[in-house]
Amino acid sequence: MTSPNIHPDTPGLSARWTIATLALSTLLSSLGVSIPNVALPTLTRAFDVPFQDVQWVIIGYLLAITVMIVSVGRLGDIFGHRRILLAGISLFTLASALCGIAPTLSMLVAARALQGLGAAVLMALTVALVRETVPAERTGSAMGMLGSMSAIGTALGPSLGGILLDGPGWRAIFLIMVPLGLLNFLLARRSLPTQAEPVKSGKHGIDVPGTILLGLTLAAYALSVTLGDGQFGRLNLGLLLAAALGAGLFILVQAKVRFPLIRPAAFRDISLNASLIMNALVATVMLATLVVGPFYLSRALGLDAAVVGLTMSVGPAISALSGIPAGRIVDRLGAPTIVILGLTQMTLGTAALASLPAFFGIAGYIAAIAILTPGYQLFLTANNTAVMMDVEQSQRGVISGMLTLSRNLGFITGASVMGAVFAFASGTNNVTDAAPEALSHGMQVTFAMAATLILIALIIAALRVVITREAGTSKAQ
Repeated sequence: MTSPNIHPDTPGLSARWTIATLALSTLLSSLGVSIPNVALPTLTRAFDVPFQDVQWVIIGYLLAITVMIVSVGRLGDIFGHRRILLAGISLFTLASALCGIAPTLSMLVAARALQGLGAAVLMALTVALVRETVPAERTGSAMGMLGSMSAIGTALGPSLGGILLDGPGWRAIFLIMVPLGLLNFLLARRSLPTQAEPVKSGKHGIDVPGTILLGLTLAAYALSVTLGDGQFGRLNLGLLLAAALGAGLFILVQAKVRFPLIRPAAFRDISLNASLIMNALVATVMLATLVVGPFYLSRALGLDAAVVGLTMSVGPAISALSGIPAGRIVDRLGAPTIVILGLTQMTLGTAALASLPAFFGIAGYIAAIAILTPGYQLFLTANNTAVMMDVEQSQRGVISGMLTLSRNLGFITGASVMGAVFAFASGTNNVTDAAPEALSHGMQVTFAMAATLILIALIIAALRVVITREAGTSKAQ
C-alpha cells in the first residue's frame, strides 16, 4: 500500500507516518462500532437482560458520537486539529479500559458513551487532517484509504470479537483497544503536522448556544428512536417533535450568532444536503447488517460465535481490499458518477440479502454481503470526496463533522429502528427466544426495507446530477 503524497510545505514529516497515524485513528473508531456487535447475544446472558437493553451498548456509543461530532469538529477548527485529536485519542483509550472493567450493564453503557465521545474526535478530525496534507488530485485515493481502514476495523471487529469471546471473554473485546489507543497517541504526537494549527484571529469563536441546542436536538432524536423497547409511543413522538423544533431553532440561531457552529450557507447547499441525506440512508442499512446479522447467523443458522464472527467479516474484508482502488476510480471518473454506481450495487446487494439466505443459508448470506459491501466502499469514498473537495480550511472540521454526523444518525436508526423492524417481523420482543423460521422471515422483511432505503438514496443521487447540470448550463448561458 502506498501513501498519498504529502504537500511539499510539510517539512520534517514522514508522509507514511502521518497517514499511518490517521489510518489507526480511523481503525480505532471503526473497531469501537463493530467489535461489540458479535457480543450482544453473550451480553444478554451475562447481565440477564433483554435484547433491547443490550442494544444500548451500541446505541450509547453512537449517541455520544452523534451529539458531539459537529462540536468537536468546530473545536478542532478553533484550537487546532492536531491538539484536539490527541485529546480525543486519550479519552478513547481511557474509556476503553473503563468498558473492560465495568461491573454492570449501566456502567458499561456509560463507559461506552465516554468512549463514543473520544471516537467523535477521531472520526471528525482524521478526514479534516487528510484534506490538509493530501493534494486535491489525490483526495479520492486518500479517502479510499481511510475507507479501507474503516472497513478493516469493521471486518476485524466481529472476527476478533468472536475469538476473544471464545477465549478470555467479553471484557477482552474492550481491553484490546487500550494498547492500540496508546500506540495511536504516540504516533499522533510524533508525526502529525503542527502547521495544521489555526492562525489565531478574531474570526474564530465558540457558538455556545448553537452547540447546546444542537446537542439537545440530536439527543432528542436519538432517544425518540431508541426508547420504548421497540414500541413507538407518546414519549417517542414527543421527543421526535422536540427534535424537529430544536432543528428549526438551531437554524435560526445560526443565522444570528456572530460565530455560527455551522455557517447558514451550508443549509442552502443542495449538493451538500443531498450527500448528507444519502450518507444517513446508507449508514442505516450498513449498521442493520451488523445488528441483525449476528442473531440471524447464530439463532437461525445455529452457528457458534467464532463462525459468526468470521462470516460477518467477509464483506468488510472485501470492502477493505476495494477501498484504495475505489479511490483511484473516483480520482479518474469523478465522484458523482461513482456515487451512482456504488448505490446501484448496494441496491442489488440489499435485495440479495432479503432473498438469497432463505434459499442458500450461509452461502447465500455471504454472496449477498459480497455484493453489498464493495458498493458501500464505492459510495463512501466518492461521497466523502465530493463533500470535502472545496471546503476551506477554517470549516474542514465542521463539515467533516457534519458528514460523520449524518452517518451516525443513520447508524443510530439502523441499530434501533431496523432492529425493531427485525424483532417485529420475527414476531417477538426478544429475538433470542424466536424460532429459526421466524428469524428468517425477520431477515427478509428487514432487508426488503433496506433495499427501499438504498433505492431512495439512488434517486436522490440521480436528481442531484440533473440539478447540477442544469445549474451549470444556466451559468454558461
